[in-house]
Amino acid sequence: MRSRRTFGYPATGTATGSMARFVVAGKADCPHYAKAELLADLLQRKLPDFRIHKICVHPNEWKQWLETTCLSNGWEHEHSPLVWRELIDRGGKGMLLGGFSDFMEHVQGYYGITSDMTTDLMLKIAKENLQTKELFMQEEAQGHSLLQPLHIWINSALHPTCYSLIPLLFDSEVFTSAPLISLHLLDVGGSEEALHGIKMETEDLSSPQLHEITVHNFLDEYVFHQAHFIIFLDDWPPGQEKEGQTEEVGRAVMKKVAKNFQNYGKLIDSRAHKNVRVMVVGDSFINLKCSLLLENAPSVDSSHFVAMGTQLEYEARAQIAKKLGVTSADVTDVIIWGNISGSFHVDLQRARVFRYEGAIYRPPNFSQPLLEMSNNRKKFETDIMSLLSLHRSMVTSKTERAAAMSATNGVCAILKAWNNNSSPKEVFSLGIISRGEYNVPKGLVVSMPVVFSCGQWSVVPNLAISDELRIRIEDSISQLKTEKENTVCS
Repeated sequence: MRSRRTFGYPATGTATGSMARFVVAGKADCPHYAKAELLADLLQRKLPDFRIHKICVHPNEWKQWLETTCLSNGWEHEHSPLVWRELIDRGGKGMLLGGFSDFMEHVQGYYGITSDMTTDLMLKIAKENLQTKELFMQEEAQGHSLLQPLHIWINSALHPTCYSLIPLLFDSEVFTSAPLISLHLLDVGGSEEALHGIKMETEDLSSPQLHEITVHNFLDEYVFHQAHFIIFLDDWPPGQEKEGQTEEVGRAVMKKVAKNFQNYGKLIDSRAHKNVRVMVVGDSFINLKCSLLLENAPSVDSSHFVAMGTQLEYEARAQIAKKLGVTSADVTDVIIWGNISGSFHVDLQRARVFRYEGAIYRPPNFSQPLLEMSNNRKKFETDIMSLLSLHRSMVTSKTERAAAMSATNGVCAILKAWNNNSSPKEVFSLGIISRGEYNVPKGLVVSMPVVFSCGQWSVVPNLAISDELRIRIEDSISQLKTEKENTVCS
């Protein structure tokens, strides 16, 4: 028998320490899951301070669900049921108990509670569980087919960007043809209480478009189910800066990120709507993450995955505007090439400036090519690159949080364009899968200039690629290939 010290519960069976929640998951037709379920109900009746959460998974989905859950938590378990506990007041961290025998041994040893369910009753309840689960799935499918809400998932939902993004998702200009929106907030390992707090504030918006809102702090069987849009926000651990890390630590972090996003890609492939659109946002490995998602979701069109370079593009426009004494809205068509969260290049060959106060008066709708306004093009571009490298870190240090508003603005701009609410002439910088444009290797996710038309993006053709720009692009390609190599587990 396991010692009591292993699990940290008092022998009296009362919650004098941390409040805990048992999670009992299993196949709907599994007799041992039925027995664990009954034991969990008994435990909850006798110990009212403890919470029991049950996850009944259809047999057809069990294998994938079990693999996903174990991978995300670092567990090894092969059979139904799966039982773990979470410390509620410590952020919901899960600790694996094991299968039914482990669960029963724990309960007997600590609380003197046992299960005397007969085999016939086990089989009967298992049969009823399966019938109930299938009926629930049918009713859910029927209900969704009648309502047809747009399912939007936000991953890393506790990131500051999510907080500023949610109200704008219900702006009529973002999803013009969606009468209803089902919003799903996912933050694996995040605080359930914090997620519920965001849910409550979202409900307080009283938006007529809001159909439902769900929260998830682990990868349950509903994650990405029939998703139409998925937004992956930056998942870099809070307070863990990339600067100053050793190469070995950086590589270990990259491998962990790769495992997570390979797993997310598989879930998208098996669960999301086949016309799903996926956006990766942030400043850590976003080209790589986008690449891993699309590679592991082969049934979804690879053009439906993008990494957002728009935030970086807008930040560059703001720095240019400061140097010229105009507003950032007066600067257009700035292009970001390469690795958005790594080696990138700001290309100004198409950039134009409105309302610049020069020696000659010009009407407000008149614009000038930016490069014609600078005596030293190379120095101007170098200055902008230097300013950009410091800008976001300065914002973070001053506000003590990630740059959320600029990220939100970029996300909304792309969503509007993807939903046919932008000019077909407006240029965006996006990390997209290369099909050989501008001699970028096929299959690599690289930031390029694109335009949107009829809900699809296309790469802007016939741009001049100078020798310097070619070198910059090659540097980005080399870096992206190295990142990919570093994700391969030894």
